[in-house]
Amino acid sequence: MIRIAILLLALTSGGIASWLALGVSNQPTAAAANVQKTPAQEVLVASSELPRGSVLEETHMRWQPWEGDIPPVFISRSSRPDATEALKGMLAQSSFVAGEPIREDKLAARGSGFLSSMLPSGKRAIAVRVTAESTAGGFILPNDHVDVIHTVARPDSSSKDGKVASRAILSNIRVLAVDQTVSEGADGTSVVGKTATLEADPEQIAIIAAAEASGSVSLALRAVADNQEAPVVETEGNRRGVVRIVSGGRMSMVEVPSRSDGS
Repeated sequence: MIRIAILLLALTSGGIASWLALGVSNQPTAAAANVQKTPAQEVLVASSELPRGSVLEETHMRWQPWEGDIPPVFISRSSRPDATEALKGMLAQSSFVAGEPIREDKLAARGSGFLSSMLPSGKRAIAVRVTAESTAGGFILPNDHVDVIHTVARPDSSSKDGKVASRAILSNIRVLAVDQTVSEGADGTSVVGKTATLEADPEQIAIIAAAEASGSVSLALRAVADNQEAPVVETEGNRRGVVRIVSGGRMSMVEVPSRSDGS
C-alpha cells in the first residue's frame, strides 16, 4: 500500500513539473509572436535615384521600416499616410539617392519659383532658342557648362551668299535647364530641346539677348575638367581670320577670332 502511494505521488509530481516546464517554455514564444505582430514605423524614401529638378511620381517613392525615433523633417506613414499622393507632381530641389528619406523642405511646388531657388545670389537666368544641331547633338543637359557662340550672316558685295561670321561671346556658362520633348523618329526615340536656360551675370544677359536678336546662338559643350575656369566675355577687339568653306557646290565665308598676338 505504501509503495502504491509513493508511486502515485511520484507520478503526480512529474506531471506538475512537466506542466510548469511547458508553461515557462511557451512564454518567450508568445512574447516573440507579440513583437512580430507589432507594426514597424515607416518613413517615406526615394525608391530610385532622383536628379535635381525631377518631377515626383508615386513610383519614385516608397515606405520603408524605420527603427528608433523618426526625425521631424522625415515623413512618417502614421502622420501622413497619403503622402505619396499628396507629393506627386512636386519638384526635387536637390538630388536624392535610392533609399534616402524624402524631406519636404527639399521639394518645391511646380510654378512656385523653383528655378529662382536654384540661382546663386547675383546670378540671372535667361533662355535661348536652341536646336539639336546647336546643342552638341542634343547631349547638353542641366548642370553642364558651355561656351556661347554667336553666328551672324553679313552681306558682302563680293560674294553672292554673303559672309557668315561666328565668334565665342561667353565661356564657361552653366546650363540650368533644357526644355526637352521626346519624339519618335525613323531610327528610334530622340530627345529634342527647343530652349536652354543659362545661368549668367546681369551684364552677360544683355550680351546674350543682343546675340539672339542679331543672329543665332549655339552652345559648345565644355569638358568637366575645364569647369573651374572663370567665365570670360569675349570682346570685339580680337583680331579675326576668314575661313572659306565649300559644301555641296556652294561657298561660304566664315569669320573666326584669332589670338591678339597674330598667331
